[in-house]
Amino acid sequence: MYSSNLIGFILAVVSSAFIGSSFIIKKKGLQKAGASGPRASVGGYGYLLEPLWWVGMITMIVGEISNFVAYVYAPAVLVTPLGALSIIVSAVLAHFMLNEKLKRMGMLGCLICVVGSTLIVLHAPEELSIDSVQEIWELAIQPAFLLYTASVAAVALVLILYCAPRFGQTNIMVYVGICSVIGSLTVMSIKAIGIAIKLTLEGANQLVYYQTWIFAMVAVTCIVTQLNYLNMALDTFNTALVSPIYYAMFTSFTIFASVIMFKDYSGQSASSIASELCGFITVLSGTAVLHSTREPDPPPITDLYTPLSPKVSWVIQGNGEVWKQKDEDGSFPSFITVLRPDYFK
Repeated sequence: MYSSNLIGFILAVVSSAFIGSSFIIKKKGLQKAGASGPRASVGGYGYLLEPLWWVGMITMIVGEISNFVAYVYAPAVLVTPLGALSIIVSAVLAHFMLNEKLKRMGMLGCLICVVGSTLIVLHAPEELSIDSVQEIWELAIQPAFLLYTASVAAVALVLILYCAPRFGQTNIMVYVGICSVIGSLTVMSIKAIGIAIKLTLEGANQLVYYQTWIFAMVAVTCIVTQLNYLNMALDTFNTALVSPIYYAMFTSFTIFASVIMFKDYSGQSASSIASELCGFITVLSGTAVLHSTREPDPPPITDLYTPLSPKVSWVIQGNGEVWKQKDEDGSFPSFITVLRPDYFK
């Protein structure tokens, strides 16, 4: 048992390293693609032709596969909290590779998110024992989960059709919110598929049931939607900010969906439920701290004339000394205005 947990631990750490790195590699690819065409944040899909973005995607897939296999060898109580390491990896790499500075308060917010998410997972109840996909289907069509699914679909449509065109470029919660609510359904579907594969490998073929294929179609649809809006979030906002907020919201909605679908609270003690609520509040607090430390992002270029606008600066000469203002990138402006004291005599 010890060796099995050790293997799961190693796979979980490797998964976090790959997933955290994929955020940075994908953003580098998005930046490179955006330099020669429409950015993903304004609906461009040029990143699909960028090899660096695909390297990031492959890195993320390897990380997700490692994470999936880790659940085979170790319990979720061990594997899930280690997913928070991807936040630290992406924040540190973004600090050095993308020049996205992580301030002290940002570090504190990141730590708060990790602590809160860990509290939630450590006090999460044990999973039900499932013997067939049909059992999962019965859980999925219960009224409470159908109501949750309908609510997720309604919220996602409002965010996609109304909020994204109006507030997507200025409010990080829009794109990340879409990824998070849709992601909760993705996990439920992926879990059903994983159980089907496991049971099939054990000799009980689950591919003959239509429910397996419905879960597969839902998973593919949700994953494509998640990736699309995650790309927009990464292309628009600071990576060190996107990663923790996405992790916190995604974890919270996933646990909430699991509680509804699998009735995880059944048989739970009051102290365990209180601990989970405290963890959730802690996650929200960390998200608020991270959001408050965000530096304003430069406005996106929306027309062809903006980059051609000349830059004006001042050169003030007096007492034999010259003071010249430089732009933030270190370059000198296109036009210079000179002020000399003798001009006013």
